[in-house]
Formats: sequence, structure tokens, C-alpha cells
Amino acid sequence: MEENEDWRFKIANREALIGIALAIFNFIWWFGFAYGLGSRPVEEYTYVFGLPSWFFYSCIVGFITIAIVVVLVVRFFFKEVPFTEEGDEA
Repeated sequence: MEENEDWRFKIANREALIGIALAIFNFIWWFGFAYGLGSRPVEEYTYVFGLPSWFFYSCIVGFITIAIVVVLVVRFFFKEVPFTEEGDEA
């Protein structure tokens, strides 16, 4: 990293990579359940609360899981960064 580069860019890059990792995790979760359980013939589907299990686990449980994970990641891994520099008077 260059000597004159702002320290906030390092934090922003790290948090952007975390965001990309969360998006990839969400896609893998959704794809795995939607196409893993949903690729069988309709006659072989199992149901949870009246919904096909592939839909319930990929969309309902997946949404709840990723929402909880995002809240935890933001709370414990993201940092508050000021938008103004130390010498600026806003």
C-alpha cells in the first residue's frame, strides 16, 4: 500500500470484500437448495408449511439466515469511518 494512501481505503476495501463474500455465500445457499432439492420430479417433492422444501430452504430460511449473518458481520467486523478528514471543518 502506498505511503500517501488514505487509511480509510484499506477499511473500505476489506469491507467490500466481506460484502462480496456474503453475496457469494447467499448465492451458493440459494442455488444449492433451489437446484439441489428442486431438480427432482414434482411427484417426489416434500413440503414444509405447504411450500416445496426447495423453496422453503432456499428462499425463506436462506433470507432469514443471510439477514442474521449480515447483521452480525456489520456489528462485529465493520468499523465506523468518518467521511471528513481530520483537518476539515464541516
